[in-house]
Amino acid sequence: MRKLIIEARVNEFMMRGEGNPNVPYTPAEIAADALACREAGAAILHFHARQPDGKPDHAAETYAETVRLVRGSSDILVHPTLGYATLDDTAERRLDHILRMADDPAAAPHFAPMDMGSVNVDRYNAQARRFDTTNLIYKNSTETLTYFADRIRGAGMKPYLVSWNIGFTRYMGAFLDMGLLDEPAFLCFCLTDNTFLGGHPGTLKGLQAHLDFLPPGRNVEWTVVNFGGNLFSLAGAIIAQGGHISIGLGDYTYSELGQPSNADLVRRIAQMARELGREVATPEEARAILGMEATSKSKAGAKA
Repeated sequence: MRKLIIEARVNEFMMRGEGNPNVPYTPAEIAADALACREAGAAILHFHARQPDGKPDHAAETYAETVRLVRGSSDILVHPTLGYATLDDTAERRLDHILRMADDPAAAPHFAPMDMGSVNVDRYNAQARRFDTTNLIYKNSTETLTYFADRIRGAGMKPYLVSWNIGFTRYMGAFLDMGLLDEPAFLCFCLTDNTFLGGHPGTLKGLQAHLDFLPPGRNVEWTVVNFGGNLFSLAGAIIAQGGHISIGLGDYTYSELGQPSNADLVRRIAQMARELGREVATPEEARAILGMEATSKSKAGAKA
């Protein structure tokens, strides 16, 4: 069976006050976490740039500093966000920091994300029976996605495709048909639990609905995240079915385990994989599985 790619999603917009003090904020903290996660078995790091107090920081310089520090201490593959704070911006502004980093070999990411559709991202408060917000939409028009596909490919990075529901997956299929995406595609199924209702629930049925709509005849490597919920209940099934795992404190604080670090979560997944007969992929092995050797330019795809 193919080796398992583990992605560490270390911070997103999770605050330490939400139950776990181990969420990294600063570039140095993120880099230290990246090294610990790499040593625990992660092949990919996903991060959001943050200010020292945890607020979002969308400055290209902060992203670049973070990537330089990460790549200076580890060969882990780097996947920065486009920035949730910029979801109402133009496609050009949303991708600008990624493209600027791609021009610098020391700061070049290996991946750039593409959520293949639009979705409501308001939080539902079940106790109060109301939404805490009512106007948050993660907007990704066809025009925007076409721009992203063209520029990400041109910069030598691998698109990290995200599917919140089957409509997103069908859009990926269309982009493959049009030749805008290369195979193997790398697709993340974004399951959502608790306050987030925009994705499939974090259950076997929610996952299977995603798998049922993968485009036939296409080479797609898939991974799974549970935004707002515990992914461990599904991890065994994902591993057994040949999928990959994307996990971290950015999505859920895992209070069931006390106050784990991101490396603790990665280590538990790696142990589960080995117990189920799958070895864990190194960053170099992950690159080969995802076809990055053939598609990446040297500036963004060179070994970190």
